[in-house]
Amino acid sequence: MTPVNLASPDRARTPRRHRSRQRDRILAWLQSTDSHPTAAQVHAGLVLDMPALSLGTVYRNLDILVAEGMVDEVACAGGVARYDANLDAHHHFNCERCGEIVDVDIPMPRGLSKGLEGRHGLRARRVSISFFGLCGQCEVPGTRIQRSSTMQRSNHEPTRSREQEGRHG
Repeated sequence: MTPVNLASPDRARTPRRHRSRQRDRILAWLQSTDSHPTAAQVHAGLVLDMPALSLGTVYRNLDILVAEGMVDEVACAGGVARYDANLDAHHHFNCERCGEIVDVDIPMPRGLSKGLEGRHGLRARRVSISFFGLCGQCEVPGTRIQRSSTMQRSNHEPTRSREQEGRHG
């Protein structure tokens, strides 16, 4: 009797890879954050515990994790690839000033998939909408947000302008 391949067509096209300690650590680190980091930020977050980890290794493993569907690559305002281990259906808001990416849990607009299929003959398997604008912290008049290497929510502490410092100093 011939064995039947029960794997999905997508999985059948992806070559099976051996697990690696580095890839497992990268995935675990991504699953522990909601900051949508770049490859360089993932590397910086792991290199103290894994001094032999190179940035190239992080990029290669992120590519594998994306290809295997374990991590999503997120479109962002700055154009640099960002990564998300949250595979639940959700959308993203991208701040065009500070670079923060926030998960947005709102329903998909009614009729979007039907319109795509009806007007263009295309059927979406997944939908992820990216919103672009300024986050609440960046919209505050008279404040300037300093970009840090991690761009996490905690970095949204506005700095005072020289004019403000003169008044308060």
